[in-house]
Amino acid sequence: MVAFNGSPRKDGNTCILIQHVFQELQKQGIDTEMVQLAEKELHGCIACHLCIKNKDRRCGVKNDAANEYIEKMRKAEGILLGSPTYVADITANMKALLERSTFVSRANGGYLFKGKVGAAIVAVRRAGAIHAFSSLNYFFLIGGMFVVGSSYWNIGIGRHVGEVNNDTEGLQTMKDLGRNMAWLLKKIHG
Repeated sequence: MVAFNGSPRKDGNTCILIQHVFQELQKQGIDTEMVQLAEKELHGCIACHLCIKNKDRRCGVKNDAANEYIEKMRKAEGILLGSPTYVADITANMKALLERSTFVSRANGGYLFKGKVGAAIVAVRRAGAIHAFSSLNYFFLIGGMFVVGSSYWNIGIGRHVGEVNNDTEGLQTMKDLGRNMAWLLKKIHG
């Protein structure tokens, strides 16, 4: 299971929410890996169409971390995407990851991530979380992945670092999400 934290704050509220999901996955013996998008350079798609021409499961632009991240997605049985809410949507880094990986997947028959388990997590201060949540889920849906739900929308509320730990319902939602992901991963992959 690989999780991508789209927050520019590596250890902020989005990371905290992902860690709560990871705790449940790890209890079920599922290996987890966190990728912090803030650690490496990542740019949006430039519409060069080299992925369509080359069909090598890679983006034609090779001067950032996109191909490393696409490969992590290809190898993982499950993908967890987390983003804080920026202007009622996901962060620019997360959007760049989704653009690039979706284009590469589509250029290679559209099936690089088919059958994988996916879930979205959103950290929010006040408003816009549902739109951000939908943006993340569109990635799973266009890729033929299985989207995992929880006991409520996968959202945690908090502005300052650590405030999501006060969102009792949000934390329960993350725990339930982790349990549901573990269940589905075991059903699909044994």
